[in-house]
Amino acid sequence: MQTSTSSRSKQLVHLDLGERSYDIHIGTGLLDAADSWDGLPRSATALIVTNTTVGPLYAQRVARQLAPRYGRVLVIELPDGEAYKDAATLNLIYDRLLAEACDRKTVLFALGGGVIGDMTGFAASCYMRGVPFVQIATTLLAQVDSSVGGKTAINHPLGKNMIGAFYQPQRVICDLETLDTLAPREYAAGLAEIIKYGPIFDAEFMTWMEEHQTALNARDKTALAYAVQRSCEIKAAVVGADEREGGLRAILNFGHTFGHAIEAGMGYGAWLHGEAVGVGMLMAAELSARLGWMDQAFVSRLRHLIESMGLPVVGPDLGPARYLELMRVDKKAEAGEIRFVLIDQLGHAKVAAAPDDMVAEVIRAHSA
Repeated sequence: MQTSTSSRSKQLVHLDLGERSYDIHIGTGLLDAADSWDGLPRSATALIVTNTTVGPLYAQRVARQLAPRYGRVLVIELPDGEAYKDAATLNLIYDRLLAEACDRKTVLFALGGGVIGDMTGFAASCYMRGVPFVQIATTLLAQVDSSVGGKTAINHPLGKNMIGAFYQPQRVICDLETLDTLAPREYAAGLAEIIKYGPIFDAEFMTWMEEHQTALNARDKTALAYAVQRSCEIKAAVVGADEREGGLRAILNFGHTFGHAIEAGMGYGAWLHGEAVGVGMLMAAELSARLGWMDQAFVSRLRHLIESMGLPVVGPDLGPARYLELMRVDKKAEAGEIRFVLIDQLGHAKVAAAPDDMVAEVIRAHSA
């Protein structure tokens, strides 16, 4: 992983995966900058996959940049929301590709947040057994997490992101100006994914977030540029060392085992992913403390940071039995044993199991 700066104050974070390596572009005005699109695969057709919220805002701006580079530029707008991250909506992408006779060199451009990025990447991995795609992340959550690393998937009623593939993009473009149009709740959900990087990897970054929470809440571009850059640097370092989650990469799921249970249990879309992860991180921190690895001061510190970013700190009362049932289909589970990403010292995480009765106590303490 390397970070460099261009003359236009654009940051480039390099994710080193050999022949699958690519750059993450971070800055302002990137949608309209020619060099954001230079060097990408050429083809007769480009398909911009977006949704009904993002499309009207940015699709034509992207299409104008792509028009000189591709014979034709198509746009498909999918319905917006986590509830549509499913097989039926995924098939709409295939339907369009086939109806337009798109070939195996067609380039897909994922213009949107995590849902669009995940579905477009999964479609790209499967169509004609693999076509190139580019991530254009327009939400904070996508910019700091889901667009980087090549995880693509759709949801199933019994589990989140259970059907998918590892498939790396050709490039990730994070234009910070797109964050100006995010609803407050969506923006706060993205902050949750930034928060996770401190406890699992970089204690100093957690301190920086505490010191700059006012600026982050105000969407200050200087603070955002550093937060997005540092998040991408950490994720690039972890993914570069463990692309397919054989070990280290699992730490990026801090809070996600509990969080995915909240999302599935409440119905996809009722809780935003970042909201569920925020509560999930608190539950994982509490579990770390009950195992004797961290103290309650850490739990309180994390709670204060999450709450200061406008995120919920109490989960829904699904009941411990329902949480446990949902968590047993988590991708980290082994032979029915639930495995959690836990903190054993600030800035370091590991994957471990815990007794069901202890987990149930944690759930009761942090839900209502």
